[in-house]
Amino acid sequence: MKALEDKILAEGTVLPGNILKVGSFLNHQIDSVFMMSMGEEIARLFKDAHITKVVTIEASGIAVALAAGIALKVPMVFAKKHGTSNISGSIYTSRVHSYTHNKDYNIIIERQFIDSNDCVLLVDDFLANGQAIQGLVEIVDQAGASLAGACVAIEKGFQHGGDELRRRGIRVEALATIESMSDNSLTFRGADN
Repeated sequence: MKALEDKILAEGTVLPGNILKVGSFLNHQIDSVFMMSMGEEIARLFKDAHITKVVTIEASGIAVALAAGIALKVPMVFAKKHGTSNISGSIYTSRVHSYTHNKDYNIIIERQFIDSNDCVLLVDDFLANGQAIQGLVEIVDQAGASLAGACVAIEKGFQHGGDELRRRGIRVEALATIESMSDNSLTFRGADN
């Protein structure tokens, strides 16, 4: 998605540790109109997959997943990183490691929200090492649901999480894939930037 690549170049900032800060439009402040165009692109990519649910992890993936859910006209479910008093009954759970926060989480989704009749699309803001998506794949497997694939706004291709998921036979799409990143430059996969 060329428009996303342009927005990353115009508004993104590379921080130490291979962190890309895109808080001005993606995961702190949300550019609502642009987010909806991202959702429409995700829906276009997966239009023939018969998706019944879009699933993500709180919090930064929610905006992208909601936009995709709206465009696909299906519910969006998010895995919670922390158990709360309003979670009752039976749950699916998986342990994931957050690259950005360098912290492990036990993510949970109540069983009533995904079941064996669902065809699930996993959506997130970033794909680096792939731990979040792998955790969500485990939950989809626990539910006995079908997995249509995963779509992320930004894949850090140089961190190989997407490559590993693809090797496992999972369809992975990225709206923008960063091939390399340093303090003063970004290169997108398949682009001359």
